Amino acid sequence: PTRRSSDLRTFRMLSYAVIAIFAIWYLGFSPTGIAPVAYTPSQDPGLTGPFAPNQRLAEVEILDMAGEEGPEDIAVDAAGVAWVTSLQSGLWRVDDREMTHVGRLGGRPLGLEFGGDGALYIADSYLGLLRWTQANGTEVLADRYDDAPIRYANQVAPARDGSVYFSVSTRRHDPQAQGGTLESSVVDLWEHRRTGHVLRWSPDGLTQVADGFNFTNGIALTPEQDALLIAETGEYRIWKHDLETGTREVILDGLPGFPDNIQAQGDGTYWVGLVSPRQAIADALAPYPALRNIIWRLPEVVRPSPVHHGILMRIDGQGQILDVLQAPEGEYSLVTGAMEVDGTLYVTSLGAPGLAAMDAP
Repeated sequence: PTRRSSDLRTFRMLSYAVIAIFAIWYLGFSPTGIAPVAYTPSQDPGLTGPFAPNQRLAEVEILDMAGEEGPEDIAVDAAGVAWVTSLQSGLWRVDDREMTHVGRLGGRPLGLEFGGDGALYIADSYLGLLRWTQANGTEVLADRYDDAPIRYANQVAPARDGSVYFSVSTRRHDPQAQGGTLESSVVDLWEHRRTGHVLRWSPDGLTQVADGFNFTNGIALTPEQDALLIAETGEYRIWKHDLETGTREVILDGLPGFPDNIQAQGDGTYWVGLVSPRQAIADALAPYPALRNIIWRLPEVVRPSPVHHGILMRIDGQGQILDVLQAPEGEYSLVTGAMEVDGTLYVTSLGAPGLAAMDAP
């Protein structure tokens, strides 16, 4: 019996040692597919001041999309009719809060806006920059740049000269391969490499307008079309980029959440969605890429993920905050942006089960 007990203790010790060695190897050395870098985040102001919680977004009407979800952006045509897309690649038109399914576009359409030619321009995170008309359907305008596929086209801004500006959030993480745009964005923000950029399409080809962003997201032209507003999601800020000189300046910094779309209203103001409030743990881990790599090896349930607290803000072209609407309990969450149409404010979301509508403030 004594020998058997000794053998059992030895076996247990060896088993624990093997488990410990495997755990150390797995947490410290197993491949993750990401390469985090150190960075210094801006100070988190928290939900205070203009971002003090309110209920103004909590009572919205959710417009049914027949089981489809994620109306990430909204565009308005020359007749004043609103259009949205869905996670399931559906194209919908919205007439006075009544939704009609038009067809399927393919891919995962995100940003969309009508150009002066009446066509709908779409940033599709899987397919690139698209152009859609009712007569001819969908055509791909750009799906490669600099000898590489355009992995994550995000938002578009057609110009009066016939060109189209569009953001590309990352060069590294393909949302289709990662399982979706939300999953890919989380990976890129966690890694924090600055591969986001803005491209300009014209019939003559593609040119790069600006680069070096951590997850380029919403873009919008100023009314004069002499500058672009650019949301840099991973740095909680919004830039103004001068299109003549190529210089840029931060006009809104240290936001308490991740800025998503920038939706020009045509009057020099913009609705901007904050898709999630910031998380203290993510900012605290910013200087420690090795630790972030270890955490990425843990089960997904313990990694930071978006908080379902809806936040929508309105700003002017100088970055002044004019209004903030919130849904603190997630009544409408993962908010990406909004557009006012004939007295109705339509609010978009990355994953909500329908388009939100409310009387315009």
